[in-house]
Amino acid sequence: MGEYDNKEREEVYSKKVRAGKRTYFFDVKATRSNDYYVTITESKKRLEDGAFIKHKIFLYKEDFEKFAEGLTETVDYIKAHQEVVEKRYEYNPDFVAEKSDEDFSY
Repeated sequence: MGEYDNKEREEVYSKKVRAGKRTYFFDVKATRSNDYYVTITESKKRLEDGAFIKHKIFLYKEDFEKFAEGLTETVDYIKAHQEVVEKRYEYNPDFVAEKSDEDFSY
């Protein structure tokens, strides 16, 4: 095993999308045989301790079409059945979030 085997795969392209309290990362990476795949990471700051919680999925090129179809159908369903209002979030250092009994941790 070479040194490269223990490292994260080579990143080819990255797109960061900030959406309210979450940030999404769309990263294109290459395998050793130079096949591309996508990692989608959701990152959200936990209010209790300020730690970032991350969830990641790997999407391989043979699944792109089916994944895109499923995502498009799901988004279209929501748009047809509920009004979708795009919110613009701005950072406000003086904002204090209300405490909630809901637990969003996994």
